[in-house]
Amino acid sequence: MSVGLKYTVALLTDRGGRSYNEDACGHWQSPSQLCCVLADGAGGHGGGDVASKLVVQELIGLFARQPSHDGAALAALMRRTNELLRAQREPGTERQDMHSTVVSLVLDLDNASAHWAHVGDSRLYWFSGGRIVRRTKDHSMVQALVDAGILTADQMSSHPKRSELRSAMGLPDDALELSSGDGDQAVQAHDVFLLCTDGIWEYLDDDLLERTLAEASTQQAWLETLGKEVRRLAQHKASHDNFTALTVWVGAT
Repeated sequence: MSVGLKYTVALLTDRGGRSYNEDACGHWQSPSQLCCVLADGAGGHGGGDVASKLVVQELIGLFARQPSHDGAALAALMRRTNELLRAQREPGTERQDMHSTVVSLVLDLDNASAHWAHVGDSRLYWFSGGRIVRRTKDHSMVQALVDAGILTADQMSSHPKRSELRSAMGLPDDALELSSGDGDQAVQAHDVFLLCTDGIWEYLDDDLLERTLAEASTQQAWLETLGKEVRRLAQHKASHDNFTALTVWVGAT
């Protein structure tokens, strides 16, 4: 009888050069599943702060009541979360135009598998053997330019239209673009997952993520190193974005 996956979770969030933090993240676990959710809000005047927290709380609540077992089912929970977010909008207040990105990872602890879904440009990275083997694809204008062959992937983080999204929570359902995935490979001992907002990946490329992971003695040490690198590389930009990361390290069974 399998004892299932073992894992540990660590979090980092920082307001960066902003006056308040519009990122949010959280996780929920049962004996058979782990659900992680991370969101980056937008909307101005505090609306983004409200939006990201609502998305995390509502998606985790929906998952706890009706757990997903594949990417399509998780994406359906995101669509329901989007309806709940839109229902919380209040014209004439900070909530009137709130939006949020979201990325969610689910680990099936009994079957040693993973599925995920996302909207916007918050990302999921999957590391195996210390290398990035999977990464979500942003719903953004620059990703569309990369897909069309106009930009290279290396040019995304510095492009002036990097922050323009094609999809975000808060849009009408028929305009909401979601993506979901089921792992092509089983989750292995020592695999690492990283969920992060664009305040992380704007400054930290794949090589740096892999190198710092290889050098890290613990989860928290890795996240602290990522935070230091963001601050170092963003020091020329006084108002650099909030940055948030959630990492899951899979242990030996």
